[in-house]
Amino acid sequence: MATKTFTLAEVAKHNTEEDLWIIIDGKVYDVTKFQKFHPGGRNVLYDPKSAGKDVTSVFFQLHRADIIEKPAYKRLVIGTVEGQTSQFLKAPSDALSVVPYGEPEWLNPKFFSAYYKDSHRKLQKALRAFTNELVIPDALLHEEDGKPPSQSLIDKMGELNILAMRLGPGKHLKGRTLMNGLVKPEEFDYFHELIITQEFGRHGCRGYGDGLSGGMVIGLPPILNFGKGELQTRILDEVLSGKKYISLAISEAFAGSDVAGLRTTAVKTPDGKHFIINGTKKWITNGTFSDYFTVACRTKKGLTVLLVPRGPGVETKSIKTSYSPTAGTAFITFDHVKVPVENVLGEEEKGLFVVLSNFNHERWVMAANSVRCQRNILEECLKWANQRIIFGKPLMEQPVVRHKLANIIARIETAQAWLESITHQMCNMKYKDQAEHLAGPIGILKMFCTRTAQETAADAVQIFGGRGITKTGLGSAVEHYHRTVTFDALLGGAEDVLGDLGVRQAAKKIPKNARL
Repeated sequence: MATKTFTLAEVAKHNTEEDLWIIIDGKVYDVTKFQKFHPGGRNVLYDPKSAGKDVTSVFFQLHRADIIEKPAYKRLVIGTVEGQTSQFLKAPSDALSVVPYGEPEWLNPKFFSAYYKDSHRKLQKALRAFTNELVIPDALLHEEDGKPPSQSLIDKMGELNILAMRLGPGKHLKGRTLMNGLVKPEEFDYFHELIITQEFGRHGCRGYGDGLSGGMVIGLPPILNFGKGELQTRILDEVLSGKKYISLAISEAFAGSDVAGLRTTAVKTPDGKHFIINGTKKWITNGTFSDYFTVACRTKKGLTVLLVPRGPGVETKSIKTSYSPTAGTAFITFDHVKVPVENVLGEEEKGLFVVLSNFNHERWVMAANSVRCQRNILEECLKWANQRIIFGKPLMEQPVVRHKLANIIARIETAQAWLESITHQMCNMKYKDQAEHLAGPIGILKMFCTRTAQETAADAVQIFGGRGITKTGLGSAVEHYHRTVTFDALLGGAEDVLGDLGVRQAAKKIPKNARL
């Protein structure tokens, strides 16, 4: 890094095409050779308003701050400006956002919470650093190239038992060292899991978010809760260590939210020792690279859930969707696949209970991620409204923009408060009671989160204008969010189905003698 100091007058002398300097955030850049490679055209740099001048304000209206941190641009720095210091210092990897509403209220040092303890705060701080240092760079890389998340990252998550913690509290954590001992297995609760989900949601790459063990989060709980003996032990060890991958295979082209309408069949062999599976599954997260599949099948008298290893007769094909192939979204064909009866999860013919018992946790996780992703977009909007100059003044001074921001804030804080309230119930209810009392509220919560997310996406595009529909540059996060936000509205149950579920469950509990 160059350490020479220049005065403003000295920099101003270098204002021609042959000798061109500019100032950005207190640093002096020699862009003489770079100008012909500038993506926005060379004339932008040697324009009289830019050449030899401080272009900090203009720069941050055209570029994201992390651009000048790239090695290719750092090499252009030849010194600093006398009497000036950088105003845009890179925050520590575990730092909290300083933008209002950029973090949940419980992380604001001026606010209080009845839900979070010291162990929650320690875990959050460690996960913030882990996400910033390891997850976000990997997310940006693979959201673009479409490859699965890096195995080295998955291995690290297995080593720290992050994979195990993503399944929530339970017996699977016993004897494990969680995040280098920051949390004891016996004190780990759903608020710890909520922190993991929301910290991971900060990368903002929707396809990668599902690719990063999304299949495990929904496909492994049936093994944990309904698997037996050696099978359960072996699969848990393989998947939670990151050595193997698993997917939940329920949806079909014939039946999505209508689980009872599944057509994939499992027929017992005459000797009663195996099932022969035939059928297809569609939109299966992580399916292209999974080693195991938790498959719902139609059997003689109902539904049965089976663990199916990848092998003869199992074929997976990538499905092109609105988000990145890094999610591994697959169409799966089962062609006379032979599976031992020991692979039944739960009881034969009672697979519907296994499937439905899995939905609460899946939908809660999706609601938690949805709220965090909305908060990411809110922070983008607040920063942009504060730095964008239009009609000679900051965009924030436009009443219509402030109105949109107020609505986004209201939606996010409402959803977060409701999410934490339900999480508190989960921490204090037995698993069976959760299934009875929280299925409806969680369904409506997810519906609310994903519906408001679409409103937030639409508002954000209006605030960013043309940049909000451009895949690169200042509006890239908003463009990506607007393009992929509907995934959450469909996965885990469509909004209308979940809303109807919640109301039907409430209707059953209305006393018959209740009258106006």
